[in-house]
Amino acid sequence: MPNRPYVVLSAASSIDGYIDDATDQRLLLSNDADFDRVDDVRARVDAILVGANTIRVDNPRLLVRSQERRDRRVAASLPFSPTKVTITSTGDLSPTANFFTEGDVDKLVYISAFEKTAASLGEVATVIEANDLHLVLRDLGNRGIERLMVEGGTTMHTQFLTAGLADELHLVIAPFFVGDPTAAHFVAPGNFPHNSAHRMDLTEVRQIGDVVLLRYLLERAADD
Repeated sequence: MPNRPYVVLSAASSIDGYIDDATDQRLLLSNDADFDRVDDVRARVDAILVGANTIRVDNPRLLVRSQERRDRRVAASLPFSPTKVTITSTGDLSPTANFFTEGDVDKLVYISAFEKTAASLGEVATVIEANDLHLVLRDLGNRGIERLMVEGGTTMHTQFLTAGLADELHLVIAPFFVGDPTAAHFVAPGNFPHNSAHRMDLTEVRQIGDVVLLRYLLERAADD
């Protein structure tokens, strides 16, 4: 897949590997300085992808926040914020979610149950039929997406990593534990190509206030 985007996975987790707890409130794992760093990464990509469950649970806007960064993108003849992308197996998404209503940017929805989703979301997003992550990335590449940022959640991170379709991993570690077996982990169990015999390349360790950023580079899969 030479035409696929360069993929950057971005996540924050507790020391024991959780990206959320089991309460109704969003768990803040990071801090203001790191949120600004994430905003800078967003401003440098062409598209941001999250899973459908992240849209349902967190209701993210997925927009560049800094006006200076927005202005810089517009001066470069780019939309003020990257294209929004999601993948859903059921199409069970509300057209009133922030993903669809916030920001005058392109929104792409990939799904295998095309007819149902096209009927419910076709007025607020471009709905594309695709039942495989490779097809999603190929279509994004054909649409001119050169850099893709994946912001979660568990299913998306697991699928990209087990498929060997991530090029970078930005993992922020928060200085506390969650310890709840019912809460969401960074990844689910799976067959990961980067294991004890094939380690990722740690290229940066940065303290950002009370959290630490670990940046890894991952070799592309042999059949990529």
